[in-house]
Amino acid sequence: MNEPHYHINLFWSGEDKCWIADVPDLRPCSAHGDTREQAVSNIQDAIEGWLEVAREKGFPIPEPRYRPAIYAAR
Repeated sequence: MNEPHYHINLFWSGEDKCWIADVPDLRPCSAHGDTREQAVSNIQDAIEGWLEVAREKGFPIPEPRYRPAIYAAR
């Protein structure tokens, strides 16, 4: 089954002293890691879990829609 490709925001949190990854289309879906790679790996697991629970509960799966502002002018 082809999963939708959701945009992932990845940023350093000085307050938490770790990398944070979140998926704007899947609220709330976020993860963290000590490195960028860990945060991205963890958010992939979180996305899979989010989608699995949504399917089990019969919740709608949102289409990927979020586009960062840098793409809005294109």
